[in-house]
Amino acid sequence: MSAGGILAPQDPRSQDRSEAGATAPAANAAARRVYLDHNATSPLRNEARAALLAALEGVGNASSVHADGRAARARIEAARTDVARLAGASPRGVVFTSGATEAAALALHPAVEMAGQPKPCDVLLMSAVEHPAVLRGHRFPAAAVEVLPVDGAGRLDLDALEAALARHAAAGRRALLALMVANNETGVVQPVAQAARLVKAHDGVVFCDGVQAAGRLPLDMAALGVDFLSLSAHKMGGPPGAGALVAAGPDDRTPALIAGGGQERNRRAGTENGPAIAGFGAVARVVRVELGAEASRLAGLRDALEREVLAGVPDAEVIASGAERLPNTSMLTFAGLRAETLVIALDLAHVSVSAGSACSSGKVGASHVLSAMGVPEARAAGAIRLSLGWSSTQQDVDEAVAALQKVVPHLRSRAVRAA
Repeated sequence: MSAGGILAPQDPRSQDRSEAGATAPAANAAARRVYLDHNATSPLRNEARAALLAALEGVGNASSVHADGRAARARIEAARTDVARLAGASPRGVVFTSGATEAAALALHPAVEMAGQPKPCDVLLMSAVEHPAVLRGHRFPAAAVEVLPVDGAGRLDLDALEAALARHAAAGRRALLALMVANNETGVVQPVAQAARLVKAHDGVVFCDGVQAAGRLPLDMAALGVDFLSLSAHKMGGPPGAGALVAAGPDDRTPALIAGGGQERNRRAGTENGPAIAGFGAVARVVRVELGAEASRLAGLRDALEREVLAGVPDAEVIASGAERLPNTSMLTFAGLRAETLVIALDLAHVSVSAGSACSSGKVGASHVLSAMGVPEARAAGAIRLSLGWSSTQQDVDEAVAALQKVVPHLRSRAVRAA
C-alpha cells in the first residue's frame, strides 16, 4: 500500500489516548500503516502526481497571450474536458474552484440563472444528512432554509420533499434542492433522479454534492436531472486545492463569490491553480476509465471487511447495511465504545480510520447524519467509518480486521473494570 507518507492525526485528548494506548504496539516509525480513510482524502495517484509535477515545471499565467501562457491555458482546458466527461457534462459548464466547499457555496445562492435567464429561487431545501459545507455553507437567509427528513437508512423522504415543494409552490415560491449523491459518512446513495423529477415538476433547481460518488459511481448530470454538481480532486486521488462546480448548461450560473479578473468566464476570479487543476484532470480521466472494474474490486473488499468484522467482533453492526451504498464505504458501530477512543486505539495500532466527516474532525461528537437517521445514541457513539480507495488491498482489510479483533475486546474489558 502506498499510504506510508500519510501522517496520522494528532489528538489532544490525552485521557482517550491513554485509555486506547494499552492496546497498541510499541511505537515504531517504520511500521506499515493501513490507510482506510479515503473519504477524507485519498493518497495522490501516480497519474495526478505526474500531471501536477509537469505543470509545476512549466511557466506562464493561463491568462497571458504568449506561448507560455497558452501552454498553461491548454493544460487547464484539457483538465476541464476530463472533469466534464466524468460528470457527463459540457466543458463550458465547469468552473474550477479551490475545492468542493467553495463549489457548494458558489452554487447555493437565490439568484440562479439558467440558460442566461434569471430563475430566482426563494427557498433552499436540503436533506438532514448533507455535508456541513452544504448545511452551513449556503448563501440563503436562514428563514429561507428548510431541512427535510430522511428515513432510517438515511435516504431523503420523498413524500416530505413533495409536500414541501407543493406548499412552497402554492405560496408562489420556487425551490432549490441540495441533495448529495452519496453520503460521506455512511456511503448511502440518495434517490437523486426521483427527487429531481419532483423538483422539476415545480420548476425548481437541483444542486448535488457529487464529491464521494465521483470515481465510485457513474455520474451523468442529464440522466440524474441535476443542474449543478460539486466535485473535489483529493477525494479521488488528485491533489488538494482543486475542485469544481459543474453546471448542466454553459450559461447556468449563480453570482460569483470572488470578484476580480474575468477568469473562469467571470464566474470565479483569481489566477487558476494550474498545477492542481492539471492533477485534477488526470485523476478524473483515470477514474472514469477504471470505474466499473474498480467499483467491483472495492465492493468485494468492503464486503469481506464487513463479513469478517461481524464474524470476529461481538456486538458489531454495519450502519445502513440494507441500503444501496458506495462500494468503498462502511460505517461500523461497536456497542459500549466511544468512537473517538476506538479511532485513537486503531491509530496506535497503525490503522487510519475516522469517526465521520473529516471536515468536522477535531470536535468528534455525535454525528448529525446518524441522529437524522434515528440511530440510538448508544450505537451512534461507537460508530466509525472505514473507507477504501485505489491503494487499498486485501492485506489492508486483513490487518484492519485483526486490529479490531484485538482492540475492541480490550477497550470493552477496560470499560467494565472502570465501571
